[in-house]
Amino acid sequence: MNIKGLQKTSLVDFPGRLSSVLFLGGCNLRCRYCYNPDLIPRSNHPAESNREDITSDFSENYSADYILRFLKKRSKFIDGVVITGGEPTLSSSLDSFLREIRKIPLHIKLDSNGSNPDVIGRLLSEGLIDYAAIDVKTSRAKYNSLTRVNFNFDLLKNSITLLKKSGIDYELRTTCVPEFVTLNDFEKIKAEISHVKKYCLQQFINTKTFDPSVQDYTPYPVSTLNEFAVFIKSFADICEIRGI
Repeated sequence: MNIKGLQKTSLVDFPGRLSSVLFLGGCNLRCRYCYNPDLIPRSNHPAESNREDITSDFSENYSADYILRFLKKRSKFIDGVVITGGEPTLSSSLDSFLREIRKIPLHIKLDSNGSNPDVIGRLLSEGLIDYAAIDVKTSRAKYNSLTRVNFNFDLLKNSITLLKKSGIDYELRTTCVPEFVTLNDFEKIKAEISHVKKYCLQQFINTKTFDPSVQDYTPYPVSTLNEFAVFIKSFADICEIRGI
């Protein structure tokens, strides 16, 4: 496990539960607006050219054994663990690690970009996650530009379908980055994914982004986010706006 960060207590990351949050390093996307760029390994990708000034909030490496011991002690105060990143489904030891968390026992929430439906399906079949949050970055046509990789949108759709059929609680999340996320994009997303339980809109924050040029974007006014929410309620049971 490539555990790079630990938040001991969170009241907001796992709906209805007091949790600890684990940040796993590594990601297969290069999202322009990413707030945790220091969790993405440096490479020769063109998007990396302006990363010299990034200071890391995740300077430590935690062993799985250390984290499991911590969680056992912490289980008197928390009832959940959030596995986030980076992209957790890239870890080859994720399954075995979650099995150990289950033994404590603690509830588990997984945050993912949805690019690995085989992993998500396997975790669901073993009953290793209780809640999942899947990022929907934008509409299919804009995905490659926003994530700066050749993204297979159908894999994301497969992950969402698995969650819809699983019976567990889940949410979809979109960070509302101007230009990359518009009402027209949500109309296209609706056509792709159909009805869902819960959809969360996240306000864009223009600080410490993977692509420094995105810091020049002005976040949408709350009124625009409210307009998005009205439309999203046409295909989601619940729509929340976060970060305002």
